[in-house]
Amino acid sequence: MKVLAIDTSTYVLGIAIVDNEKVVGELITNLKKNHSLRAMPAVEQLMKECGITPKDLDRIVVANGPGSYTGVRLGVTIAKTLAWSLNIPLVGVSSLQLLAANGRYFPGVICPIMDARRGQVFTGLYEWENDRLVTKREDINILLTDWLEEIKMLNKKVLFIGEDVDKFKEVIRGQLGEMAHLASFVQHNGRPSELCKIGMEMEPTNVHHFVPNYTRLAEAEAKWLEENKG
Repeated sequence: MKVLAIDTSTYVLGIAIVDNEKVVGELITNLKKNHSLRAMPAVEQLMKECGITPKDLDRIVVANGPGSYTGVRLGVTIAKTLAWSLNIPLVGVSSLQLLAANGRYFPGVICPIMDARRGQVFTGLYEWENDRLVTKREDINILLTDWLEEIKMLNKKVLFIGEDVDKFKEVIRGQLGEMAHLASFVQHNGRPSELCKIGMEMEPTNVHHFVPNYTRLAEAEAKWLEENKG
């Protein structure tokens, strides 16, 4: 099975091609640049260098959020367009699950963190069991302090992972003490080849019904609803 993975949900632009158990090619950048100008050319470049044509692909996998509203929407749009035009399966994977996958050898639960502003975070809980990443708590948008109180009740080692962890490390350590472990900087960005692997093991979704997982309304939508409620 030849799989193309696309991740534009954060500043990281990740593209990968995996053929069964072999990583054929992988492209990763972590730059504050516009994905809309770079994502599709990156897909085309990687496929050309790997000698893969669109008709060779068997599945498309995309990181479908949460994350940057614009970034998530872009990745999903590209993935849906490719899957529909090639008539091949499409799979969406949580961007937080992709982050958590980097904690494969951690002996405890893994907590990916993305800054959602105003003291809130996008987060969830995952754990590796028998070489499978298991969701222990579905992705949510929550105040970090409230989330840490919930985690404290687990009385387990917790690995916090993601580039935004550094912003909150004092709060995390202050509430959880020795329970909290912070991932190394090399673990903070999801690998698109890992995205391929996760997506290969999941059931495809209906292309026409597939939508991004923003976890919350976009700020403009929320403001509009607040002003027009009632």
